Amino acid sequence: MNLRKLANISIKYPKVIILIWLLFFIIFGFSAPKLPTVLKDHGLIPDGESTIVQHTMSTDFHIPEDPVILVFEKKESVSDENFRWFIQKTLFQLKGIDGLTQMVSPLQREGMTNGNFAYALLAFKQKTYEMTPVLDEIQRRLPMNTEISVKLTGKSVVQTDVNRASQTDLIKAERIGIIAAFIILWLAFGGAISAMIPIIIGVIGVTGTMGIMYWMNTEVEWSNFVLNVIPMVGLALSIDFALMLVSRFREELERKPAEKALVITMETAGRAVLFSALSVLLGLMGILFIPLPMFFTITLGAMMVLTVSVLLSLTLVPALLYVLRPVILAENKSFYRLKKWNFWSVISLYVMRRPVHLGLLAAFLISICILPLNKMELVIPDATSLPKDYNSRLAFETYQTHFVSPTNSEVYIVAHGKTDSLKKDDWLNAYALIQRLESDPEVQKVDSVFSNLRMPPEQLAIFQKPILKKNYKPFLQHFVKGNKILIHVTVKGEPSSYNVMSWLRHWEQEGELSTIPFMLGGEPKYQQEVFDDVFQNIKYVLFFIIVSNYVVLFIAFRSVLVPLKTIVMNLLSLGASFGILVWVFKEGNFGIEPNKIAIMIPVFIFGLVFGISMDYGVFLVSRIFEEYKKTRDNNQAVLVGLSSISRIINSAAAIMISVTLPFAFGDVIGVKQLGIGIAAAIFIDATVIRMVLVPSLMKMMGKWNWWAPGWLK
Repeated sequence: MNLRKLANISIKYPKVIILIWLLFFIIFGFSAPKLPTVLKDHGLIPDGESTIVQHTMSTDFHIPEDPVILVFEKKESVSDENFRWFIQKTLFQLKGIDGLTQMVSPLQREGMTNGNFAYALLAFKQKTYEMTPVLDEIQRRLPMNTEISVKLTGKSVVQTDVNRASQTDLIKAERIGIIAAFIILWLAFGGAISAMIPIIIGVIGVTGTMGIMYWMNTEVEWSNFVLNVIPMVGLALSIDFALMLVSRFREELERKPAEKALVITMETAGRAVLFSALSVLLGLMGILFIPLPMFFTITLGAMMVLTVSVLLSLTLVPALLYVLRPVILAENKSFYRLKKWNFWSVISLYVMRRPVHLGLLAAFLISICILPLNKMELVIPDATSLPKDYNSRLAFETYQTHFVSPTNSEVYIVAHGKTDSLKKDDWLNAYALIQRLESDPEVQKVDSVFSNLRMPPEQLAIFQKPILKKNYKPFLQHFVKGNKILIHVTVKGEPSSYNVMSWLRHWEQEGELSTIPFMLGGEPKYQQEVFDDVFQNIKYVLFFIIVSNYVVLFIAFRSVLVPLKTIVMNLLSLGASFGILVWVFKEGNFGIEPNKIAIMIPVFIFGLVFGISMDYGVFLVSRIFEEYKKTRDNNQAVLVGLSSISRIINSAAAIMISVTLPFAFGDVIGVKQLGIGIAAAIFIDATVIRMVLVPSLMKMMGKWNWWAPGWLK
């Protein structure tokens, strides 16, 4: 990309460029507030057996797919008869709700009542993300009773609450983040106009991208998580890119005419923005190796906001700088008059004089932060990701306490006969399968048609005759449909435990080789497939991101060691941030409720922060490399580069933290974890890593920083 040419276009046609972006903001900004209305579910949906089995259980065995769960609770003073009457009345009042396809009552099915508690299941034809008006109607129809409560839970209910909480979190975080960013920029630049330019770029970038995403909703099923990730990432990147350009322009404007200053700005800071954006892009692209819709849609959205941010930075920012040059120049004079000494020069000189001691101190601090990492436990988010006072979480916890064993996992197996109807061999093979399951030491119980009718397979085979099938239909319909047999297996251990997941993988392989083919489903199988999709592909994510970024940095700096050092520094800051994340959430520090880490959070933090850390690394090393090319003196280059860019890097980091950290005060635990994780990584990277460890290493390595084989130069 010819950055000099872009600068000249901005000088020649600044008003045209501003008008084009104004139209962009108006057109897509009008649609941005509508984005929440087209978001789908979370997107953690594996393309495996669990989805097929879940659909089969719903269509053939009338076990609702993602049902709404009504959880009833009575006081001790309420009689069982009055409790049953209230349940019956509640379900009667809910009949006729739009989309209701099935109602499973605790009065008609065993195991759905337990003392003072009961639950009912409601199945709807609407998708999970289409349930908001239905849930509102259910709430409106629920009867009131001071001694009996009824609360809603289930995936669609929890998802609706998460979406609503996310929208509230976004509004609060954006207000705090933008105001804080403006204050930081004002302090950094000493002027309101210079401070406003990055803010304008951030607002246009995020708003425009959200508008584009709204118009793409027919092509892409956006995960609801984009509502927090895209504004968080978009604001941070847009403001940071613009900050680098504004800072360099102000610096050059002190010594050169505006036209020349803008050209130099684009050729130096603009070049750094391009390489930084490429590093962020590669970090995001690596996430695409994980085959789950959530990762695809969020990565796509982040790549879109990154693209818009870069285009804004390389077109609108120089146009605004040129138009506002008289005001910026006046702010410059006022600012530099107040600036009596360079704090960052003093710090840089201090680091350069004690590289070994400060390098070891920095390494020690990072090691302390990394230590809690071995305690990290990952989990797929459920209702516990909401605050304790949400009804959907209260109902979920009641349901889990009284109707779900905390030490067992419920797995469903669907066995398929070889023809359209079950033959004698199919019954014999199914019985042999169940005997194998019952003899498995990890299996606590097997519930099937054999255990319910207590008949051998030879006798059950005759139930294929229509007259006998009709007589025994109430016993068969829960376990047999056409050529399918449903088997309910209770496995020892929690769904997310290593033993249960290993058991599921083993029996999945058995199902492919069995004399009667079968597939596994249920919540444990769903969780195992999500974990496998992440962990079996994470090595490709890491390899792609590290190798591609190394290549980009080598092209940028023509050095073998600088890219390697930069990547290692990024990995250290990420490891430290993950350790802090575990310390805060696993151990419940700072008053936060103890929680495991949501499975997608480390992946997103790695992909996003690795690129953003490269952003700072590229800006710092670019300035050092620029000085080194002039002087060929490594020590001088490191000192001048560090002292000149430190203030801006720390301002950029402060802005990034101010934009991401407010999400830590939201209601949804995954959003909290993402906000704290990114903020911690950026803080460590911009302070301990970039300001101490990197210059210490560059000082100690001397001219070897810039070494490369002659044929690669």
